[in-house]
Amino acid sequence: MANTPSKSAVSITPVPQSKVGPEHRQELLGRLNSLDRRILLVGDIGLDEYLIGEVRRISPEAPVPILEVEKEDLRLGLVGNVAQNIVSLGGEPIMVTVVGKDRGAERLYELCQNAKVSTEHWIVDPERPTTRKTRVIAQHHHIVRVDHELRQYISEDAEAQVLAQVEKHIPQVDAVIIEDYGKGVVTQTLVRKIVELSRKNGKMVFVDPHRSNPGAFYAGVDLIKPNYDEAVAISGLKFEELRENPNKVLEVGRALQKQTGSSMVVLTRGKDGMTLFIGNEVVDVPTFARKVFDVTGAGDTVIAALSLAITSGLSPEKAAMLANFAAGVVVGKVGCVPCELEELREYILK
Repeated sequence: MANTPSKSAVSITPVPQSKVGPEHRQELLGRLNSLDRRILLVGDIGLDEYLIGEVRRISPEAPVPILEVEKEDLRLGLVGNVAQNIVSLGGEPIMVTVVGKDRGAERLYELCQNAKVSTEHWIVDPERPTTRKTRVIAQHHHIVRVDHELRQYISEDAEAQVLAQVEKHIPQVDAVIIEDYGKGVVTQTLVRKIVELSRKNGKMVFVDPHRSNPGAFYAGVDLIKPNYDEAVAISGLKFEELRENPNKVLEVGRALQKQTGSSMVVLTRGKDGMTLFIGNEVVDVPTFARKVFDVTGAGDTVIAALSLAITSGLSPEKAAMLANFAAGVVVGKVGCVPCELEELREYILK
C-alpha cells in the first residue's frame, strides 16, 4: 500500500498558466511519442447513443418539445471511452468488462473494431443487459437522457472470470486502471484482489471512483481521480458546506488520501483545473480549455492521459498538465470522443 502523508500543515502550490511556458510545452511535446504504454482496464462499459436535431415546435399531445432528428450517432462510453483514448494517444488497452448478449453489445463490438480496441477479453453474461445511454440533443443542449441498465453487482461467476483475465494479463502491462461507474462490474472484492495482484507484479493502480462508494472501497490504489463533488461524497465528510466551498478542497483531498492509503489524489475541478495531492505536497494545475461545448467523457480522457504519462516517466505534475491539455481538446466537442495525438500536439503548440 502506498504511504499516506503526515498530518503536518501544508499549503497549496499553484502552477499559473503564465508559468506553463515554451520550455514546459516543449517538454510535453517531446513526450508525446513515448506514450506507448500497455494499460489493463477493468470496469463498466456502455453504449452512448445520440439523437441530434433541432426543436422548432411543442407537441400538441403534451407540453414537451419535438426534436426533428437530423443525425443519429453511436459511440463508445464508460471504460470504452477510456480505451479509445489510450489508443488515440499511442497506448494499448487491454480491456476487461462484462456485457450482455444483446443489440447493445453487438454495437459495442463494432465500435471497438473501428476504434482498434480489442474485445477479446470481455465477459458475456446473458442475464445482464448491456448498458445503453441515449442522449437527445438540440443545438448542443441536452434535452433528456434515457438509460437502459442494471445497476447491480455482477455474479460471482462473472467476477471470477474478470479476475482470471486480470491475473492472466497483469504481468505484461505497465499499469492498471479501475473504472467504476457504479454499474456493477467493480466490486470491493475485485478491487482488493486487483490491488494485491498489482503489488505482487509491481504495477501501479489508478482508479476513477464512483460517488456511491466510500474511500475505503478503493483501499490500496496508487492514484484516485474524482471530481470535486464526487470527492466530497466519497470522503464521507459530513460538512454540507464542503459541496459549495471549494476552499475546503485541502480537507477533502487529505481525507481521501487517508481512507485509500493512496499517495496521489488528482481532484478535477472543472474551470479551476486540478488539485494534486502527492504525498505531503499539494499542487494546483490550471485548466487549458479554450472553449467548452460538452464535458461528457472528459474525465475518461484525463485518466487515460495520466496513466500513460506517469508510466512513461513524467512527474505527476507534468502528467496532470498533459491531461489538462487533452481534456481541453475533448470538451470543445460534443459527446464521448477520444483525444487524438495530433490534435493534442497542435493544442499544446497553440
